[in-house]
Amino acid sequence: MSAAPRLFVDLDLSPGGRIVLRDEAAHYLGRVLRLGPGDQVRAFNGRDGEVLSSVAALGRDRVELNIEAVIRAQTSGPDLWLLFAPLKKTRTDFLIEKASELGVSELRPVLTARCEAQSVRIDRLHRIAVEASEQCERLEVPTIREPVSLASAVSGWDPNRPLFVCEEGEEISPGVRRGAPPMAEAVRAAGGPAAAILIGPEGGWTPSERNYLTQLTFVRPVSLGARVLRAETAALAALALWQGLVGWEQNR
Repeated sequence: MSAAPRLFVDLDLSPGGRIVLRDEAAHYLGRVLRLGPGDQVRAFNGRDGEVLSSVAALGRDRVELNIEAVIRAQTSGPDLWLLFAPLKKTRTDFLIEKASELGVSELRPVLTARCEAQSVRIDRLHRIAVEASEQCERLEVPTIREPVSLASAVSGWDPNRPLFVCEEGEEISPGVRRGAPPMAEAVRAAGGPAAAILIGPEGGWTPSERNYLTQLTFVRPVSLGARVLRAETAALAALALWQGLVGWEQNR
């Protein structure tokens, strides 16, 4: 892979065109990386693939890039959503970064009775997702939705998109839990190219929330094994499992 730095830009990228970058992007290329005229930059916008460009001009607060060629055509990643109860700040940041690397297409914060944070900064989470996508060679940045209640999150749900809800299950003996089927089994049974995963709060679901979810026909309770995982660990384990069974196979 080219050593040229990689940058997400929300601008049209057409070979032969020129784009102007300002603010953080210009500071990063001009002041941090200290690029000069003729230096190459890879850019992507989630629509036009990845292009190779070269620095045409630099100023105190702007960098101009000449778009030279498309080096990777745009493709669509797996259609996988992650719904999660917001965690404490650094743990939410970690979850957004790693979920972006694992190819999630949408991130949807869900406010529950026991979640550790009742608000999130979407602009901050978007920046984290952008940086992760730049680093891991994705051609798009996951969409991040505004936080909503659990009822609003599933209102109008498309029944063709199974919602896998990770459950701890009931401990019937030390280290042995009974309840939801293994996630791999549920994913194989559900089939289909689109899915969503719901991770509850660190404190678990309330009885009313659990009862509400079990009545929804598109919900698939699943288990990630005998261990009780932290919320962010459970989310990443579930994402990797689904991608290994379905998502990466789609992109082969």
